[in-house]
Amino acid sequence: MNLYHVMIDLKSDSRALVFAMALDAWLTLLQDEGRIGAWRLMRRKLNLASDGYADFLLEIELEDLAQLDDAFRFLGRGDDEAVSRYEQMRQHVARAEYGLYRPFPDPEGVDHLALI
Repeated sequence: MNLYHVMIDLKSDSRALVFAMALDAWLTLLQDEGRIGAWRLMRRKLNLASDGYADFLLEIELEDLAQLDDAFRFLGRGDDEAVSRYEQMRQHVARAEYGLYRPFPDPEGVDHLALI
């Protein structure tokens, strides 16, 4: 399993609950299509965080990089429903910072492998 992490700050005129509902509609579509695994949205509590942290933290579970690639392709195909849900969610986002994480140490031991 891999975790796609996104730290998100909303635009100043966006409402958090409207964003959360739009995100739910978008990610539920991806999940129902088998493009992603489980996901969760968390919000900073008591404004307690260092400067580099955003207001929201989104975690999306992925089986592997092929599933992540498939999720990107799904949006890229231009399906009207997918594009509409994505745009309804994305219009609220002022800043998003991404990272892809994996369990460590992982069973494959990829830290010891190289292609060259």
